[in-house]
Amino acid sequence: MSREHSYPDDWETNLLDKVTKRGSGHTPSQKHPEYWNGGIKWVSLADSSELDNRYIHNTTKEISPLGIKKSSAVLHPKDTVILSRDAGVGKSAILGQETAISQHFIAWDCEISNKKLHHEFLYYLLQLMKPEFERMAVGSTIKTIGLPYFKKLKISYPKLNEQTTIANLLSTWDLAIDKTEQLVAAKEKQKKSLMQSLLTGKQRIKGFQKPWVEYQLGGLFNERAERANDHLTLVSITREKGIIPRNEDRKDTSNEDKSKYLRICKGDIGYNTMRMWQGVSALSSLEGIVSPAYTICTPKKIVDGEFMAYLFKLPRIVNLFYRHSQGLTSDTWNLKYKHLKVIKVKVPDKEEQKAIARVLNVCDEELGLIKKGLAGLQKQKRGLMQKLLTGEWRVRLG
Repeated sequence: MSREHSYPDDWETNLLDKVTKRGSGHTPSQKHPEYWNGGIKWVSLADSSELDNRYIHNTTKEISPLGIKKSSAVLHPKDTVILSRDAGVGKSAILGQETAISQHFIAWDCEISNKKLHHEFLYYLLQLMKPEFERMAVGSTIKTIGLPYFKKLKISYPKLNEQTTIANLLSTWDLAIDKTEQLVAAKEKQKKSLMQSLLTGKQRIKGFQKPWVEYQLGGLFNERAERANDHLTLVSITREKGIIPRNEDRKDTSNEDKSKYLRICKGDIGYNTMRMWQGVSALSSLEGIVSPAYTICTPKKIVDGEFMAYLFKLPRIVNLFYRHSQGLTSDTWNLKYKHLKVIKVKVPDKEEQKAIARVLNVCDEELGLIKKGLAGLQKQKRGLMQKLLTGEWRVRLG
């Protein structure tokens, strides 16, 4: 770890290799099927999402005892700390049981350090150092960190009892984050189920009984193709955040000449012409201009924009966008308005549309509050790690 920070006098500084046993990984030959599917957990790049958890208990693939015996693969003991040095550089986790790893990972066993280093303390320390690992990675396609870097890696740490207390304290934040993430997943599943029921008419809102009517989308929308509005704010259409000012999304790399850019107004639905088959569309709460790569649709009086924005996210409808997209390969597939307008959908009358949109809005608001709380916990944990793992704040020992 960088020595730019001044650590407490009672903390030790050492090469990580001096207080741990560093290990590497290997992929047994695919030419020998007997090396595989033998019950021994094996961490590979396919398990990247598992590295978002503190402990790894499950892996996508398993190898066999013969794979360990006949190849360079080795078993790393429970509580070994591993780190990805290739794709997903800097992601770390702790092995929840005896496990093998691929060559894309590096491993540290703390049990040989005469109890100088606690495995959970090291895990949190590596999490704190992730930005440094990302900076050190090199490569054009897949960035990686070479082993020489880890041979010279120094860390600073307090005595074991303080390490344990710090790790226990940070683990309480992890537990709160895990539970909140589970709540987010449950609410997203609930919303998905509601969308499937309400947007298809399988579940009706009380008081509405009129039959749904089939329309072509051209009967529900007009295309807005207004140009020469370059005095307006440049906005982006995103999958997750909706329509936002471009400077909140990414660096402005747009053309200086914006005379061909399209106007989008509050209440319009804009979509990415090349990615509508992936469901990239959103209802606008802003007035601005967007790249000509987008298509802008203005709802007619018989439809509610919010309802239609939700409908455009329904998997069955996204599949219709996919089927009507034109082009030879996925890189060139596009859904221009002339192709969109012939797509047929069934919708209820406008009052029921509004009622459905209100229900789904409540789901979104609740989900937004939970996600905001999750972001707060993650920010608090990061700040706490910075203070505790550098000795700026000291914990009280019992």
